[in-house]
Amino acid sequence: MLDRRKIRLMSRMAMYEKHYIRDDMRISSYYKKDYSSLNTLISILWVSIGYVLIAAIIALVNMELILENLTIEKMFLLVGAVVAGYLIVVIIYGFCASSFYKNRHTRAKQRVKRYYRDLTRLGKVNAKEEKDRR
Repeated sequence: MLDRRKIRLMSRMAMYEKHYIRDDMRISSYYKKDYSSLNTLISILWVSIGYVLIAAIIALVNMELILENLTIEKMFLLVGAVVAGYLIVVIIYGFCASSFYKNRHTRAKQRVKRYYRDLTRLGKVNAKEEKDRR
């Protein structure tokens, strides 16, 4: 006879294994602080590369306008604005990325914990069925 609880449990576990298990196991193998710090650092590195590329493209497109009336004061002001913009972007993106990766780690850890709990329940159900057969 089929046990509805066992079928539900096994189907929930199969769906989890199909969609999430590989990423969740990789994520949950880190401590939360390590995972969020590493991925935040990588994200900041990519944002920095993107910022430099965008700033370079904008500078190349507007090179004639920039060099037309360039003085030392305007050059310092322009460099200061670019650096200030970079710092603002990196700080905001760093906070957002850190929060995102902490939440991602927490959700992955909870799903892995639920999966292990379901494995334990399935083992108990199987042990009970085996005992009943004897």
